[in-house]
Amino acid sequence: MRKASFAAMNCSIAQSLEIVGEWWTLLILRDAFLGIRRFDDFVDRLGISRNILTVRLQTLVDAGILLRRPYDEGRGRHDYLLTDKGRALWPVMTALRQWGDEWVLGPGNEPLLIEHRNCGHTTLGVLTCDHCGEQLDARSVRAVP
Repeated sequence: MRKASFAAMNCSIAQSLEIVGEWWTLLILRDAFLGIRRFDDFVDRLGISRNILTVRLQTLVDAGILLRRPYDEGRGRHDYLLTDKGRALWPVMTALRQWGDEWVLGPGNEPLLIEHRNCGHTTLGVLTCDHCGEQLDARSVRAVP
C-alpha cells in the first residue's frame, strides 16, 4: 500500500511529514537522541526489520538529518549521527514525548524524565516567544500568512 504524498502541499508541516512522518522514523530519531548510533543497535532496540531500517536511515541521511560515518570500513559498518538539522528536531520530539506522558500514559507513568544539566532539576520543554519571553500556547498566538 502506497502512502499519500504531501510533496505538492504548500505547508511546512506537510513537507516535514514527507521526511519524518513515518512512525519508525520517529522511533529511530528517539533512539538517536538517546545515543544509539549503530545499525545493529537500532535493530536490537526497535525490533525493526533490517530492510525497513535501511530505507528509513537512508531517508534521514538523504534529508541531512543523520550523517552516515564509517567506523569499520573493512566490514562496511557505519555510525549514524545526528546533524545540526537532526538535533533541531529535539523540541519536536520533546513535545511529542511530553504529550504522550500526559495524555496517553498519564502523569506518574513517564518512562523517562529530562534533567537540566546546569541546575540538576527535572524539567519540561516549553515554547516561549523569542521577543518577549512569554510562554506560548495555541490561544496566545495567531497564524499570519
